[in-house]
Amino acid sequence: MIENIRLSLQGILSHKIRSLLTMLGIIIGIAAIIAIVSTIEGTNEQIKNNLIGSGNNTVKITLMQGDSATDFSYMGVPDNIRVISDESKQRILDLPEVVNCTLYRTREYTESLFYGNSRIESAMVYGIDEDYFNTMGYNIAQGIGFSKEQYTDFSKVAIIDTNTQRSIFEDEDPIGKTLDICGEPFRIIGVACQSSEFEPVINNVEDYYTYNQSSSGLIFIPTNDWSIIYRYDEPQNCVVQAKNTDSMTGAGKKAADILNENIQKQNSNREQQSEGVSMTLEYKSESLLEQAKQLQDLSKSTNNMLIWIAGISLLVGGIGVMNIMLVSVTERTREIGLKKALGARRNRILAQFLTEASVLTTIGGILGVLIGIGLSKVIANIAQVPVSISTPAIIVSVGFSMVVGIVFGLIPSIKAANLNPIDALRYE
Repeated sequence: MIENIRLSLQGILSHKIRSLLTMLGIIIGIAAIIAIVSTIEGTNEQIKNNLIGSGNNTVKITLMQGDSATDFSYMGVPDNIRVISDESKQRILDLPEVVNCTLYRTREYTESLFYGNSRIESAMVYGIDEDYFNTMGYNIAQGIGFSKEQYTDFSKVAIIDTNTQRSIFEDEDPIGKTLDICGEPFRIIGVACQSSEFEPVINNVEDYYTYNQSSSGLIFIPTNDWSIIYRYDEPQNCVVQAKNTDSMTGAGKKAADILNENIQKQNSNREQQSEGVSMTLEYKSESLLEQAKQLQDLSKSTNNMLIWIAGISLLVGGIGVMNIMLVSVTERTREIGLKKALGARRNRILAQFLTEASVLTTIGGILGVLIGIGLSKVIANIAQVPVSISTPAIIVSVGFSMVVGIVFGLIPSIKAANLNPIDALRYE
């Protein structure tokens, strides 16, 4: 085999221009496939990042009424939806897909929110437990966080995020200042920020407004203080942190199932509620990962067509390899005859020409990969689209180019192996 490879390289180097032109179809086809696959991978990562975010693998499980989040300010708190117990939270934490879990309360609109005499329009209030900041990836950038006692002693303290700090206090130090939330004074003790800031790729005006609507300022208070503002306990929502991105959907659905068990048990014990609005309430996990997969599938189905088109050039390249190998067999007829006269077997001749064809296309495949990687970088810079070089695609491409050489070199190799040595030696 090593001797066959050496002879193949010697033959390729002795006809450099002819060999390069023969490999051209393989080079173009492999380069096009590598560039397309790299663009697909990069686009899919961008889609996933735009929808899922910075990569902390969190999934929100929200109490929904139909397709909308439950708004207790309008419908009140249904008496068959209780707060999530510590037992239910522990069951969620015990799920193999889940790393962390937190419970929180929030209202979509907070009407009575003031700093001094100014009403705060662009902030949402969250009642959080001790696991919220860790699960959501928040750090305390200024001041201090909630102590263990402040989660339970109704001390009326608050932590704001950096968006709230910029919009309300600007250059003023917020620590020690007082916010009025529904007529109750809350003292600011800290400023929180997410440990990894995520900036989505904004391609149009709709993306801009969607991102900015989700970037409102946040005000955090201990979950027990929620009853001070609204005078009663409300059912919480939940956020679970999955082990990895691929586990997000499973973690969210299993956590939602656990939370819905409590609702189903209570509904089954209250026949009078069977026709009430409470029957439409259930916990649902957000399906951002599924949305990302749907968009990725759409992107892949479109680009797969391009890959098939690029594959045509591989077919053309394979035909070129077959043609040049037939020429090579004709040119080396006397050589083949001499080898057979000296005792070379049919299989030896066949292996030599198959090796030469596969070496020729493998070199073309390697050159195609290198050009494809360079082409991907050029596309990324010119079109401003992300690319991600796929190692499996590179390995498959080089392997496929070798297979092309074997397949299209088979006929010329068989022709060479079947030559009659006497006729071959007489050939002029």
